[in-house]
Amino acid sequence: MMLDRLLKVECNHSSKRMVFCFSILVFILGLMAAPAWPDGHQKIIKSHGISKFGNLKYPASFPHLDYVNPDAPKGGEIAIWGFGTFDSMNPYSRKGRAGALSSIFFESLLTGTADEVSSNYGLIAESLEYPEDRSWVIFNLRPQARFSDGTPITTEDVLFSYELFLNEGLTSFRAELGKAVAETEILGPHRIKFVFDTTESTLTYPAMVGGIPIFSKAWFDKTGAKLDESRMEPALGSSPYIVDEIEPGRRLIYRNNPNYWGRDLPINRGQNNFETIRVEYFADTSAAFEAFKGGAYTFRNENFSKNWATGYEFPAVDKGWVVKREFHDGTPVSGQSFIFNLRREKFQDPRVREAIGLMFNFEWSNETLFFGIYNRINSFWENSDLAASGLPGEDELALLEPLRGMVPDSVFTEPAVMAPTSNSRQLDRNNLRKASNLLDEAGWRVGDDGLRRNSDGNVLKVEFLGSSPSFDRIINPYVENLRAAGIDANYTRIDPSQFTNRERERDFDIITSSFGFGLEPSGPGLRQSLGSEHVDGAFNDTGLASEGVDRLIDHIQEATTIDELHVAVRALDRVLRAERIWVPQWFKSLHTVAYYDQFEHPENLPPYSLGQLGFWWFNSEKAARLSEEGAL
Repeated sequence: MMLDRLLKVECNHSSKRMVFCFSILVFILGLMAAPAWPDGHQKIIKSHGISKFGNLKYPASFPHLDYVNPDAPKGGEIAIWGFGTFDSMNPYSRKGRAGALSSIFFESLLTGTADEVSSNYGLIAESLEYPEDRSWVIFNLRPQARFSDGTPITTEDVLFSYELFLNEGLTSFRAELGKAVAETEILGPHRIKFVFDTTESTLTYPAMVGGIPIFSKAWFDKTGAKLDESRMEPALGSSPYIVDEIEPGRRLIYRNNPNYWGRDLPINRGQNNFETIRVEYFADTSAAFEAFKGGAYTFRNENFSKNWATGYEFPAVDKGWVVKREFHDGTPVSGQSFIFNLRREKFQDPRVREAIGLMFNFEWSNETLFFGIYNRINSFWENSDLAASGLPGEDELALLEPLRGMVPDSVFTEPAVMAPTSNSRQLDRNNLRKASNLLDEAGWRVGDDGLRRNSDGNVLKVEFLGSSPSFDRIINPYVENLRAAGIDANYTRIDPSQFTNRERERDFDIITSSFGFGLEPSGPGLRQSLGSEHVDGAFNDTGLASEGVDRLIDHIQEATTIDELHVAVRALDRVLRAERIWVPQWFKSLHTVAYYDQFEHPENLPPYSLGQLGFWWFNSEKAARLSEEGAL
């Protein structure tokens, strides 16, 4: 579901965090088939799936998902492009730069859908059972589930995978996993129980363990491989795709496994339709676009506004070989932004951060550089009803009042922070004056040479770090505006591998990053990205450490209704915006794609996924026509 969003937002090809899809589960059998648990007085729920709030959309007997074509033909190839290079096929390590789609080999006990927010259904797990308080969960595995080499998937593999992430996974994730699970017990070759720590709400814990990728214990035992290592050999998984070709730094090809065990499951009908998925790598974005024009790859999720506005006037489009389409995108906005590394002392004062934010002229950029196709991001949950607005109401204040002194005072007296607006000139003089006043108040005074220094004589230097040439035209004018304010700003562009290393080592002032928290965020996920205890973790790029934010994340974790969750998220959104940890960038609520006219898709696409790698399919007759006419 997330594959089609890899290159969704304008030019943001930075190596990003692996955010585990905490999916959810399925229950089976009766209490009579299990031991008598201490909480036996509770109703034991047995189901084919689980939802965080409310009911599942699909009943146990559903034949297929509503948005797929259950009779979609199988075969053909779809080819996309990747930016930069890769030197690893292990997506679960911070060592090396993992190849595109390198998590494609792995399935989990549960899987989500593209038309529900938080429902998950059994995949490797046939069913699940749990008490009303979700203090434990039992997963019942499908006896027919197999790894790609034909060996059965058992609860030994499930337990091994859990322990592998617990012991070798990214620090922040394994901390949250260890906090959630109190004990595990194998009840049989296809039946495993997870008992949860009930110190805090367990509402999301079945999803956490149900979403862990399942590896072959035998493969790891045989190879001696580690989870936290860079390696070119993929671990053994159970998914519909296996590796076909790896050409380091140039090409990846994934091939449909003809012996895939789960092909006929209702959750999979009409999906995984392509025989091969090919990824062609390019070090230069312009070269990648030219290669598409020439047919080197066949599907392009267009991330560059200039290309979309002016670049699709070439022969393949004129002849009808290439289709240019826009599709509605109902997924939450990614929160793409320039983010501050708060570990730097110069960014500790929020007035400095606010001043730097004032000097980015989105209106000029959108009109001059983006052809007017974008909207400004204001909220961490932009384009949803989770975004805070106006002054806090009574429900938000009930959560915020106990946090006075822990959160900015402005959240109580001022409307939710909105991104600054600018005029149509690159340098907005009004915002320049505001920024200059803020910097003066923060103790950064302009010297005779026009540069700002603090009382120790240190110059206020700011470095933007990037890896994509496409951002040059955006950041360079921003740098000029900052210099007009007396800030010694510069832009350093390095190759993707160097960027990945510096990002991981937190060796940066400002980078382009994103915040993808979803419509029903969980406490464990938010803590990894924003929590004080994970300030140096893999996912907390900003280095934010705020007791007030921690408390609000606790409220989100403890929410028992959708209304409680929404109130807590809006309060968190309000505080994060007031903290000014970012300079928000832009978004569009459309998928802008171009592809050679040999693919088809369901008439009614789901709201939360374009699905080109999942439930689109190949039309062999159209492909033959393109070949005859010399298109490919």
